[in-house]
Amino acid sequence: MTDTGRTNGKPAAATPAPNIQLNLVGLSKNDYRGAATTLCAGCGHNSISNQIIAAAYELNIVPEDVIKLSGIGCSSKSPAYFLNRSFGFNSLHGRMPSVATGAMFGDHRLKAIATSGDGDTTNIGMGQFKHIMRRNAPIVYIVENNGVYGLTKGQFSATAELGLQLKYQGTNQFTPVDIVQEAMASGATFVARSFAGDANQVKSLIKAALSHNGLAIIDIISPCVTFNNQEDARHSYSWGREHEEPLHDFTFVPREQEIQLGEFPEGTTRTVEMHDGSTIVLKKLERDYDPTDRAAAMRLIEESHSEAVLLTGLIYVDESRPSLTELYGLPKDRPLNRMTDKDLRPAKKMIELANAMMF
Repeated sequence: MTDTGRTNGKPAAATPAPNIQLNLVGLSKNDYRGAATTLCAGCGHNSISNQIIAAAYELNIVPEDVIKLSGIGCSSKSPAYFLNRSFGFNSLHGRMPSVATGAMFGDHRLKAIATSGDGDTTNIGMGQFKHIMRRNAPIVYIVENNGVYGLTKGQFSATAELGLQLKYQGTNQFTPVDIVQEAMASGATFVARSFAGDANQVKSLIKAALSHNGLAIIDIISPCVTFNNQEDARHSYSWGREHEEPLHDFTFVPREQEIQLGEFPEGTTRTVEMHDGSTIVLKKLERDYDPTDRAAAMRLIEESHSEAVLLTGLIYVDESRPSLTELYGLPKDRPLNRMTDKDLRPAKKMIELANAMMF
């Protein structure tokens, strides 16, 4: 990887227009934006991208100090829409965790932001998802969770709820994967859930995750405005009931205003009305909840299942475990990808010693 957009080692910010507010590293919010989105109007993924922009700006993170990673799917297009001056790599379907791990070994000074979808993570990528959690790689891993394969026309993903009926897919017969529960079971050190329409909470969780030393999993329910159209679906804004005129013309998606929650106090439950009149129930964790109590976190997840609510907030955090790069003792001041062959090659004496051990 090579540095871009820098002058004498510092970010090359454009001369700001009058009245443009700069952060502590001399950048405006526009310096953190990406390309114009090509996702459907009203897609929750766009809101998540906006909150990544806001979080990085408010934390005074230099964009060139960030690497963005993704797999395949609608969610994996998201890195194009934020931090266009950062490094980026769009990997294979379900294989993003391996690429992200390699990137962190190459330059552990970078902050890694990985976006994935529920299909990319819990279907084809489940094995890699489980292993990156137990390795505690220093990555902010955001799952933009809508319960369907939006890029390939709305097939059920592993997080689709049991009994969900979609007009062109039939009825889902399988118990859903709970990303938060999987993260807890796999030893993740930062586990959170939110709803794309709760902008303030999403931004706060992203800021906390960017400050965490280890893997931070954020499961964000991010409604698909096009394909997940069951009136009481837990992941979606439904586009029409079965008895109404079908709205699945894939060449045109009607524009809708994104749902925003406004003030949402801790410890309260909120019923959110979707565009078609259906509802989704959210419950925000209370302020005095202790996210370091793993057993309590597991009980809370089970309780949320029985109450049929989507629990949101920081569910669990463990700051005592070393990150993957610490476990391998990587040098703090000089990343591997900045070292020369002389630095990395073992001495001839060490090679001879290793060969001798084989006989």
